[in-house]
Amino acid sequence: MMVKVVGVKFSEKTRVYFFSPGKLIIKKNEYVIVETERGIQYGQATTDIVEMDENNVFLPLKEVIRLATKEDAKIHEKNIRDSCRALEYAKSLVLKANLSMKLFEASYTFDRKKLIFKFIADERVDFRELAKQLASKYKTRIELRQIGVRDKAKEIGGLGPCGRPLCCNLFLSNFDSVSINMAKNQGIALNPSKINGSCGRLLCCLGYEDS
Repeated sequence: MMVKVVGVKFSEKTRVYFFSPGKLIIKKNEYVIVETERGIQYGQATTDIVEMDENNVFLPLKEVIRLATKEDAKIHEKNIRDSCRALEYAKSLVLKANLSMKLFEASYTFDRKKLIFKFIADERVDFRELAKQLASKYKTRIELRQIGVRDKAKEIGGLGPCGRPLCCNLFLSNFDSVSINMAKNQGIALNPSKINGSCGRLLCCLGYEDS
């Protein structure tokens, strides 16, 4: 069965998510307001309304709430500026508390009901006091989300050793297991500079030719 969808991105770094257009007429590159698992978000349509096989999307699809207005764009821009300042403040708290974590992104939901920080760490971090301090200052719900180095590379992007944009940033939605045996099976020299990606882990593409 085919369903009508519209693709939406929330930044240049994120992948495309699909939503139901409902009764709205949405054109590619228009801005929209949608509800996500993170909350209300401001995004840009990457497609016109298209039909897709329901097996290729996660059902039930959330509907686009409405087309964004010029005022919404101003709110979104303010949220970006404020989240950048919040990131710098949070980094100062992490440094002061000597926490073993590296914050690299902060973002408000469109309605500012949640302020989300992303970080990487080699082990589990007790950030409860940090969350309390941030909630006290910003008067909103704080979410501190630890992600892996591969997830960070996916979000930030860059070029791989092949000279092309990172696969994880372009199209990979899940990370399959990659082992050193995959390189051995293909007769590739086990040189870390040759078989490791920008994230420092084994190249995802080693799995493409593995048999």
